[in-house]
Amino acid sequence: MGIVQRQGLRNTIISYIGLALGFVNTAFVLPALLAPAQLGLTTLLVSSATVYAQFSAFGFASVGIRFFPYFRNREAGHHGFLPLLLGLPMFGFALITAFYLLGQPLILARYEPEDLALLQPYYVWGCLLALFVLLYSLQDAYLKGLYHTAFSSFLQDIVLRVLIAGLALLYGKGILEFHEFVLGYIGLYGANVLLLTGYLAYIGELHLRPTRAALRVRPVAEIVRFGGFALLSGLSGSILGSIDSWMVSAQISLAAAGVYGIAYNISTALTIPARSLNKIAFPLLAQYWKDQDLPRMAAFYRDTTRLNTILGCYLALGIALNLDFIYSLIKNPVYATGTTAVLLLLAGRLFDGITGVNGLIVVTSPRYRFDLIFNLSLAAITVLLNRLLIPPLGITGSALATLFAIVSINTARTWFVWYSYRLQPFTWRIPLILLVAAGSGLLVWLLPELPSRLLTMLLRGTVLTALYGGALLLLGLVPEAQPLLQKLLRR
Repeated sequence: MGIVQRQGLRNTIISYIGLALGFVNTAFVLPALLAPAQLGLTTLLVSSATVYAQFSAFGFASVGIRFFPYFRNREAGHHGFLPLLLGLPMFGFALITAFYLLGQPLILARYEPEDLALLQPYYVWGCLLALFVLLYSLQDAYLKGLYHTAFSSFLQDIVLRVLIAGLALLYGKGILEFHEFVLGYIGLYGANVLLLTGYLAYIGELHLRPTRAALRVRPVAEIVRFGGFALLSGLSGSILGSIDSWMVSAQISLAAAGVYGIAYNISTALTIPARSLNKIAFPLLAQYWKDQDLPRMAAFYRDTTRLNTILGCYLALGIALNLDFIYSLIKNPVYATGTTAVLLLLAGRLFDGITGVNGLIVVTSPRYRFDLIFNLSLAAITVLLNRLLIPPLGITGSALATLFAIVSINTARTWFVWYSYRLQPFTWRIPLILLVAAGSGLLVWLLPELPSRLLTMLLRGTVLTALYGGALLLLGLVPEAQPLLQKLLRR
């Protein structure tokens, strides 16, 4: 667990600094300076580019992590692995771009005239944004295989958010027009790609010379076949993260997509512990499979699930109990209509953390093909539920569809990992942690509201931390902290 703790700690620190910056952007900067429709436009552009890039990559971001242990040899330039990793996705990008441009009339026909006037000028620019997202994801996958994950997290979670905030302030002060703001927004993703490339050169891992050895280390057909399955399997994650923005903007409006985007961003606080861990867990699990070390994998599965549950419950309660205060910081009251959506999304995120790294175990296992069945079914159900629930329930319907999708896929994957390999993440500590969280949350919810929302938030946060944290330590649910607790008690 040494490398996981070091890299995980760095990623967690970076991610939480990024979370704070993201909250400032979400609560203060962007809502204050952009209209809901403008915010919805930027959300839609990023969501579209993410799926666009994933189709182009043909699953090679997962290939980079799954197969890198077989290529690892720094003296030999990792046998030309990086050019292999970039090659097919560049061809895929050209192909998907052709479909994207030809489908422009059909896609834009779904939007109302007011939204169409805002979206149409930036449709073609979406190609460039998708290219930047693609190159970043491939380089990030390569760095994960190298166990260098902190710098890419720093760029994505801190640098990008600081620059977006600065760009928004320039627009708010009238220095930039909105058109220039959007183009600058896209350009920042390109700057991240250049910085990541520079980092690879700095650590001596930018091996761009193609070699024939790359075609002999593992059969190319096997790599491409895995990439195809990884593409189709990974689409469920992209659909969960993107289809809601698409369908809300198309079935309601870009302004509604902006409101939903704020709700979605608030709920992402729960993903920080798991996302920080997964950056190093993916290559580590691939190595466990290569070594056939199932006992260590089982211990890792249980430990990470417990830690995700502890942090997830704390964050979920902290956000849910203080939603009034959070939305009070966003001066535009329109955004507060997303409160119910936040609660539903928090429930989904929490369930995802409680079920652990099941998806990573499946996709790195010899039976990775079975994940495709789960994901394709999930994608179809997600689209159908959004189609059915958004018209009567609005953005709440989209959040409900996301909750159902997250619960479904994690239940299926957890069962599959247990059935196939007799690995499951639950110990007696998990239900006890949930019971402590429920009791602490109920007691904090019963506290009276103070005249100031800020004081109410501080009171609830302090009491929640004392009750929840104290109970976890006293009951021995965080064994990693027991030596520190004993030292403090002795003093």
